Amino acid sequence: MTDDRRWPHSPDPQTDVVLDAKGLRALAHPVRVQLIGLLRKHGPSTATRLAGQLGLNSGATSYHLRQLAASGFVAEDTERGNARERWWKAVHQVTWWTDANLADEDPEAALGYLRSIVAGHTVTAQTALNAYETMPSDWRHALDLSDSVLRLSPEEARELAAELTEVVARYRRADPASAGPEGTERVAVVVQVLPDPVAAAPEEPEERS
Repeated sequence: MTDDRRWPHSPDPQTDVVLDAKGLRALAHPVRVQLIGLLRKHGPSTATRLAGQLGLNSGATSYHLRQLAASGFVAEDTERGNARERWWKAVHQVTWWTDANLADEDPEAALGYLRSIVAGHTVTAQTALNAYETMPSDWRHALDLSDSVLRLSPEEARELAAELTEVVARYRRADPASAGPEGTERVAVVVQVLPDPVAAAPEEPEERS
């Protein structure tokens, strides 16, 4: 499998995008994050088809696609489009957030983006579970939903996330333009390192009477 595409350990300038402040604000909406996800996963599509997949009207998806295009995340696929129907394609395959200061500079946009990501993860999980009963037995046995509670420092949490990223990077990257080797399917791998909000909050000093 030496010719397989692998997940990079850092952004690939040929295929990936690194979020800046403008990009973060553009993605602070769940519909836009889901639209990019669909275009990256399945390849070019139209506003009407995307609307059907998201349960929206085509006017709403067209609006969000135009906003994404203005920020450089999607572009019109002129090879497929015609006078009656516009096709859209993802410009990048992976979004990276490498500037930790963005969250401090615009916490509202950062929270909106992160909530959009979580909403997308929820849709992915629900879609898979909706197909569970008709899923081939081998794939039902491969499905895994697990969580663990660890006691870590912020540095250890970052190390854990980096190690998990390296593990994922060892496996084959899904390509919307290729069906992949026989017997393979797209598999969503969701990694979440979530500090306990109660434990992470500063302790209130005890009042003395």
